[in-house]
Amino acid sequence: MYPRRRYSLPLPGGRTLALGDRTLLMGVLNITPDSFSDGGLSLDLDRAIEAGLRLVEAGADILDIGGESTRPGARPVPAGEERDRVVPVIEALASKVRVPISVDTYKSTVAAAAVEAGASIVNDVSGLRYDPGLGPVVAATGAALVLMHTRGRSGDMYKEASYHDLIGEVLDELRESMAFATGAGVSRSALLADPGIGFAKHAQQSYEVLARLHEFAELACPLLVGPSRKSFLTRATGPDAPARRDWATAAAVTTAVLEGAHIVRVHAVEEMRDVVRVADEIRRYHQEP
Repeated sequence: MYPRRRYSLPLPGGRTLALGDRTLLMGVLNITPDSFSDGGLSLDLDRAIEAGLRLVEAGADILDIGGESTRPGARPVPAGEERDRVVPVIEALASKVRVPISVDTYKSTVAAAAVEAGASIVNDVSGLRYDPGLGPVVAATGAALVLMHTRGRSGDMYKEASYHDLIGEVLDELRESMAFATGAGVSRSALLADPGIGFAKHAQQSYEVLARLHEFAELACPLLVGPSRKSFLTRATGPDAPARRDWATAAAVTTAVLEGAHIVRVHAVEEMRDVVRVADEIRRYHQEP
């Protein structure tokens, strides 16, 4: 078990988000027809709002709203279509919930519209490698920025999953993304890092990242981890549909918490709430040797 540093994440409007005292739950709300886990369930505006409210009621500390699936092989969505999917949902939920809202996008125009609608975090799966305009937008809006590690695009990311030193290379590429962000004017204190489990990583590599998550503390920023229902879990469990992977997700979430994650991104918020509560309680009784 490893120490977890405390951070105060600045958000727009003078708000801050305390990280480190306990593990926060980021609830996933997909406004897409083709998400690997729950595609099509929340495409209708009213249903999406209801789903977001249920996630908060279940214990979500952050809502992560996305309008384009980034699963391997997913088709890209035009920025205008993605914006039209997420902005009305963000606008409606921002007036109904007190938790921060994150927009899961790598597109600068979508991010700008989402923050204007009420989002305060931009969750970029590309680590600022897809849209050079995203960094300046985040800097101008004062949003926090999650930088995830990946290589390539959804259609070819596994071709890029070749590493001589997995953890060292992922760390170096995340540092490069952080340099892109600060070079664009984003405050260093507004950055979070996500090692990108399942992205440009084969299953055994995702397990290694999870087992060695504590090494990412050297980035000196909050860590977000998203193992929820991903296919790497089936290396241990055997084939199973995404919605039936919550027990496996619970094991991965527990590991992430004990390894020092500040935020875990999950689909089954109510179930994972108890998982992180127990893992956090274990952390409290751990004594450094």
